[in-house]
Formats: sequence, structure tokens, C-alpha cells
Amino acid sequence: MEHQPQIQAITVRQVPALNGYKWITQGLRLFRLNPVMWIILLVLYLLIMIPVSLIPVLGSVASTLLAPVFAAGMMWGCQALNRNQDLEINHLFQGFKQNTSQLITVGGLYMLSLLMIAVLTVLMLDKEAVEVLAQGKDLSPEQASAVLFPLLTALFLIVPVLMAYWFAPVLAGLHQINAVDAMKLSFIACFKNMLPFLLYGVALTLILAVVLWLLINVSTFLAVIFLMLIPVMMTSLYASYADVFGIEV
Repeated sequence: MEHQPQIQAITVRQVPALNGYKWITQGLRLFRLNPVMWIILLVLYLLIMIPVSLIPVLGSVASTLLAPVFAAGMMWGCQALNRNQDLEINHLFQGFKQNTSQLITVGGLYMLSLLMIAVLTVLMLDKEAVEVLAQGKDLSPEQASAVLFPLLTALFLIVPVLMAYWFAPVLAGLHQINAVDAMKLSFIACFKNMLPFLLYGVALTLILAVVLWLLINVSTFLAVIFLMLIPVMMTSLYASYADVFGIEV
């Protein structure tokens, strides 16, 4: 199986807010084209990443670096389905054959960004408040405020990091561009489309909440729905990419 890099010009479009919901429905369409293979790819991914992540110290680093490589592979799978081609197991590993170094660099930049935010948050935390929490005691209003501000600051800083990361694997993979440019372009694309992304995030959160409620209160058999939700998140990511960047089949 050979894959040619995406040769369409990269242009960022500003799409209507309701498109955020359409990304989910389009992702469901891509999933329904070959649900069995999507589940197989998910299981293979978990069989690889869970043992890797359990390796002491290095596991979390390795899994973060490899995540964009596998994500790009799934995007190649989405592209194949969108072109009426077969979804194959080889798609999952395509990121190890094309622009691998830049895909790993995307994971490294993402990891370093989160690490810097974590360090900053720890430095901002009130030590006395942390000790009180560690002892299982209630915080005073002053201590609660001292803890809340660093956490809100961390949340504020994480959002642009996620924006820079969202499209980076698909841009570095399918378009063969370097990691820094991919993350810059991803941030710009997300910034120009904040409303559809807000609707997309709210819709996914509601779906996840319903699925978790069903799992807890109705039947564990519905765990298969939760299993299906993860590939749909990947296929809807491709739908958002195709929409925002004007990618045609």
C-alpha cells in the first residue's frame, strides 16, 4: 500500500458554527463505512499504547511522542475511506513511514508545553493549601482562592496548546509539513473557528456523559457504545480538518 502526500493547497477557512455538529455526523458516516476495522484499529492501538505507557518513567514520554504518529495513521485511514478506498490495518502504522520525525516532534512540543504549564502551576500553588489538601482537611476560603487561581491559569494556558495540537498530526502527516508550522497552522485554524469548535466540544461532552450514564445505570453491555465513541472522535477530527481546510475527496 502506497500513499502519496496530500498535494492540495492549505488554506484555512472560517466555517459556520453549526458545522461543529456536522463534524460529528460526518465522523459517524466515516465510522459506519467500516466499523469492524475501526474497532480492530482501536484495539491494536490500545494493545500497543497501554503497555508502553506502563513502562516506569519513560512510558508516559514514549506514549506522548507516539500518539501523533498513530493519529496521523488514522487520518490516512479516514482519507482512504473518503476516497472510496479500503481501510486497512497498515493505515495505523503509516505515520512510521512518512514524516515520522516531524510527527514525533509534534508530540515532543506538546509534551514540553504541558510540562511547562504544570511546573508553572506547581510554583503558583500555595504550599499550606496543598498540605491541607494532602491531609484530607477542608480549605479555608482564602486557601481555596489561592488554589483556584493557579488551576484556572493552567486551564487558560492549556487551551492554546490544545488548539496548536489538534490539527498538527494530520497536517504533518498528510501534508508533510514540519512540526512547528503544523502547530502554528493548527492554532490559526482553531482560533478562526472557535464557535464551531465550542459546539463540537459541547456535543461530544454531552454524548460522553450520556454514554457514561448508560454504563453506570443501565447495562455494562453498552460499553460497546463507549468503544465506538473513540474511533468517532478520530473520524470527526478528520471531518473538522476537511471542512476547515477545504479538503475535497
